Amino acid sequence: MHLTNVRLRDFFITADDWIFAVSGYDSTDGVQAVLRYIPDNSGDRELDGVRYRKLDFDEAVRFVEEMRPSWKGLYVPEDEVLQVLWADKRIQSLAEEDRRVAAIVDFLVAAGIPIGSMGVTGSMLPGLQIKGSDIDFVVYGNYWFTARDAIMRRMQKMRVPSDPARDLPQPLITGISDEMWHRIYAKRVPKISFDEFMIHELRKGNRGMVEGTYFDLLFVRDWGQLPVRQERGVDMHRCTIKARVTSADLAFDNPAVYEVDHPIISEILCYTHTYAGQALAGEMVEARGMMEQVGGTRRLVVGTSREPDDEWMRSLTLLGRE
Repeated sequence: MHLTNVRLRDFFITADDWIFAVSGYDSTDGVQAVLRYIPDNSGDRELDGVRYRKLDFDEAVRFVEEMRPSWKGLYVPEDEVLQVLWADKRIQSLAEEDRRVAAIVDFLVAAGIPIGSMGVTGSMLPGLQIKGSDIDFVVYGNYWFTARDAIMRRMQKMRVPSDPARDLPQPLITGISDEMWHRIYAKRVPKISFDEFMIHELRKGNRGMVEGTYFDLLFVRDWGQLPVRQERGVDMHRCTIKARVTSADLAFDNPAVYEVDHPIISEILCYTHTYAGQALAGEMVEARGMMEQVGGTRRLVVGTSREPDDEWMRSLTLLGRE
């Protein structure tokens, strides 16, 4: 199978019934992917009579290294792919099956976004969601910003006290509770304080709740923004920089990309979702990560592991520390 039609956040299944999440756009050296689910009789999820277990990132890397040592790290050979699960092809059926997904779809359609520019990834894509699973909602290309702005307007409107004399139904899409924010922070394990985390997150506006279930809006490039070559650089050393962001057009992509004005570093790449959308163009940022050499340029990579230790990014401008 020649995989020219898969994108970030699509899933695929191998002949071993291993279920992978596509983690990049470039399939030059194989499909960039992370193993998410494997068959396990004691697993807590079931699909077509097969029980599955979810793997965390580090466990998934070790499992693939042990079971498929010939593979190139997180690159899966194309001929190992048996079936592709496209995030945008699943959205229609999920909206019919799940009223929470339908609520998000209806809300975004009303904001002018065609359903063909939406998708669902995460556990819902292969049908392995369980009680308590979040909704990982995808919007493609520039429509993502339209969706984010619509969600932000909804949240701002909800901050205005309602008139108790008016008997209106409760909105399906609401803001995130304090309890959920603490859960998100604990899950991400960022190397910034909770207060700093909240200051950045509240500005992003890409998270919400629908009928008590947490969801986030995930950016994926549309076909007009592809193909793209995602080269792996050569690690140099860990460092901390301060720089002015000159472009944040792809700040919500994976990796998030920030072009910066710096004497050595040309861009900051953030592979951990915590630092997606962390800064706007024109802002001064402070970031710590691994400096990489790519051809004749150097970049800073934040998120060299799933829960990066001693790697972070903050907007000094947003924090009033510029």
